[in-house]
Amino acid sequence: MRVDAGLAKLLGLSRTVVAGLAEQGDVLLDGQPAAKSDRLVAGTWLEVTLPEPERPVTVAPVLVEGMRILHEDDDIVVVDKPVGVAAHPSPGWTGPTVIGGLAAAGVRVSTSGAAERQGVVHRLDVGTTGVMVVAKSEHAYTVLKRAFKERTVDKRYHALVQGHPDPSVGTIDAPIDRHPRHDYKFAVVAGGKPSVTHYEVVEAFRAASLVDVRLETGRTHQIRVHFAALRHPCVGDLTYGADPVLAKRLHLSRQWLHARSLSFDHPADGQRVEFTSEYPADLAAALDTLRDESW
Repeated sequence: MRVDAGLAKLLGLSRTVVAGLAEQGDVLLDGQPAAKSDRLVAGTWLEVTLPEPERPVTVAPVLVEGMRILHEDDDIVVVDKPVGVAAHPSPGWTGPTVIGGLAAAGVRVSTSGAAERQGVVHRLDVGTTGVMVVAKSEHAYTVLKRAFKERTVDKRYHALVQGHPDPSVGTIDAPIDRHPRHDYKFAVVAGGKPSVTHYEVVEAFRAASLVDVRLETGRTHQIRVHFAALRHPCVGDLTYGADPVLAKRLHLSRQWLHARSLSFDHPADGQRVEFTSEYPADLAAALDTLRDESW
């Protein structure tokens, strides 16, 4: 394998980090500096100087404009996440987070999980809006983590995709893993993690279709990757091949993808609960434009 791909698998680092190590001369093959594209050959003596450990990411309590609390009780808090907000702090991210916003609002969450991810049982992409649940009690964290793992949580998304998927009701069953060439992207890859997406077209337009999506698994970028693989990328999702002309005409600066509803057994009593999020202004406006016959 190439140095960047092989060391990424061997050490659990991203290919970008490994490439950086190689550029700094911190990867040696038989005592000689290796380039990221060099090959790892059996029997070669490999030396890697690892970077210093990253400092723990702290949670800064900062109010998040536009984030609404849909429901709160002793065990859970359900929020309507706006665009441009991460689920939790992470290295390199300096923008607002759901966890930081809850802290600023005086909401105490579960202490389970890594310090920066306490209470987080699932995530939404920074550019994806919609409903998200955070555990407040330790019991809720354990129960919800198990529910997501066992796939008893009903996660519904609405996505506006280019063109018209055929069939109009179907299932996409294709494994997903890191993109073989672009570390910041994911792709359908042989040998990737099993990934299953169920969809149904609910409204069709001349250039796009509004689809109701139910996730059976929860891989990073799953909906975006699966529909891009079908050549029906989410409108506005330039990372995964969307048409920039259509995105501009609809005034979209991000993918049209919204976490519409979340349904699960409440950790306290086991009763089924469901929470729904309305479309934010930019996504609703794009739909109105498509529905306008004069467009």
